[in-house]
Amino acid sequence: MIPPPERLPERDAAIEAMLPHVPFDGWSRRALLQGLRDAGMPLDEADLLFPGGPAGMVAVFCDLADRRMAEHAVTETRISARVRALIAGRLEDAGPHREAVRRALAVLALPGNARTAAACAGRTIDTIWYLAGDRSADFSWYTKRALLTGVYGATLLFWLRDTSEDQRETLAFLDRRLAGIGQIGSVRRRAETLLNRFRSPFTPRGTSRETPA
Repeated sequence: MIPPPERLPERDAAIEAMLPHVPFDGWSRRALLQGLRDAGMPLDEADLLFPGGPAGMVAVFCDLADRRMAEHAVTETRISARVRALIAGRLEDAGPHREAVRRALAVLALPGNARTAAACAGRTIDTIWYLAGDRSADFSWYTKRALLTGVYGATLLFWLRDTSEDQRETLAFLDRRLAGIGQIGSVRRRAETLLNRFRSPFTPRGTSRETPA
């Protein structure tokens, strides 16, 4: 799993305190200072808490959302249903801070923040699969994460524009995308079964044939 940014209670508290100011001032030092002032925290700690500037603030914001997601009780039996519940819970948590999420995506979209953006996305997808109970370690580990990255990213963008009650339209959108993942997995399993039927007689049993890159 991709290591998270350094976790400190003071960092979490600073992010929570600055969130009301982010819709107006973005992920900026100004918003951070206002948040620290509201929380009664020393203003001279601003640069010490987030030496990486806005990208560092957003990284902690995303990591905090990952940790909050882990607090949701997931009782569904199927992994796909757990994935759906975790994403739904995460979006519900983010509801009061929709504009902060929008501005966070704008920060991560800057060319200089590509590495931070990839790390944040990777950690979130890893967390979702882990909390859902997936422990795969083979090639499917990569395919599952690649597929869910696309689903989650598209769902998040849809959610930012959703004005329906209780994010109803977003959840319907998510359900359609997750159904697509299930269909892809089914097609892949059928293809693997078909290929196994036509294994070369010269391939020793128990030995897999690698497909050339």
